[in-house]
Formats: sequence, C-alpha cells, structure tokens
Amino acid sequence: MRKLSFAIVALVALCTASFAVAHGIGTNSVQAVAGTFTATAASTSTRTCTTTDGKTIVVTDGRYSGSASGSPDLTGPITLNTRSVINSTDDIGLVNGRLKIDAAGGHGTNASYTAVYDHGTLVGLATGKAHNPSARLFANLSASFSAATGFTSGKLGGSTPGGSAIEVSNGQCKTNRVVREKSEARGTISALSTTSITVAGLTCAIPSDKSADLNAKFKTGDVVSINCSLVSGQNTLTKIDGHKHH
Repeated sequence: MRKLSFAIVALVALCTASFAVAHGIGTNSVQAVAGTFTATAASTSTRTCTTTDGKTIVVTDGRYSGSASGSPDLTGPITLNTRSVINSTDDIGLVNGRLKIDAAGGHGTNASYTAVYDHGTLVGLATGKAHNPSARLFANLSASFSAATGFTSGKLGGSTPGGSAIEVSNGQCKTNRVVREKSEARGTISALSTTSITVAGLTCAIPSDKSADLNAKFKTGDVVSINCSLVSGQNTLTKIDGHKHH
C-alpha cells in the first residue's frame, strides 16, 4: 500500500519556573484518545465515468451506520456520510465526508475526514468537535473500506497505521512571576568593609564593582539610606544615599 503521512505541528509554550507567586495563563489541555469502529451501508448512490486515458472512475455517495468503542468520546453509535471517488482500474482514490458518534451524556463527537483509498484500505485524518463541546478532536483514521458495503476494522488513533488521536481543550497552566525581595534602612553605618555594609541592623553585600568607590566615599558613622535586593539568596546593596565624609 502507498503510504500517506500526516503531520500535526503543535506550538508548545515553555513556562520558566522559579520560586515565585504563580498566576494563570490561558492555554490548551491535550489528552490521548483512541477508538475502533465498524459501519455498514445504509444507503448508497453510485455513478461511473471513463477518463480519456481509459480509467474507470466510480463516485459513490453513501451513508454508513454502525458502532464505535474506546475512549468515552469515541464510544457509541456511529454514522458516516461519505463521498468516495475511486479509480477502480488501479484501485486507488479519495474518500471524504463527516462522521458522528453519539457518545453518552453530551453533544456527540462530530468530525470531518479525508483519507486516501488504496486497494481496499483507508488512511487519513479526522478533525472536529469532541463530545465535550470545548474540546477539538484530531484523529488519524484508518479502515478497510468498500463503497458498496462499508467500513470494517476502523480505527481512530491508537494503533492506527496513520498515528495517534488527541483531544485539545481549553485549560490553564501556571507560570511563575519572580518575586524580588527588597529591604531598606536609614541610620548610621555601624560596619563597613570591602564586601558588606551594615546600617540600622540591616547588612547587605556590596557588589564587587562598587566596593572601591563606596569605601572611598563613606565611612563608619556616616548617616545614610540604603536599599538592598535579594540576589542569589543574599541581600545585596542596590543604592546608597547619605552624608559623605570629607
């Protein structure tokens, strides 16, 4: 069988974590689902034509009904309204339409699908609304198919040759906003070194690139105001104002 590949590219938001107060952001919740189904012909209408290169094209509009089972949103009576356009000379073609699964306790799952037909087998993609109205369904679909009789060995996701099936619904995740701890004090400098300063009981580290200038301008006993922030777990001086000694 000729292979058909479908790719779904999802955009993933990366949330950077830190110790902080979290606030919510809108996002999507994704979960895997899977189901199987069979459906037999309830009604069909077929017409044929011949192409200029001698190929016979069979166009069938059909309604097929049966049952599906698996994940809750993929369990219940299933109806597929289908148009198949098949080159019966080479036994290849295209099948598309809509499906509905009457899942219990909700609005049902409704999806449109398009699949490549090749020698009795379909592989394609179904997209639509899941049984939960806020959820979207993206399902790789496969089945054995005959326009005259219907679908057998149908799969949505799971071990489908085309791949998996997922539901995407509204959700929320937590992203972290960094909380900067700040402190300040005003009073006399009780201790001063090349690495730290203490004012009114508050001790803060002095950044190395500020140490020489600060020690040249201030001394123990000067009256100052200092502002500090928590950096890498340590109170660090960010600002100093006051009376400089002469």
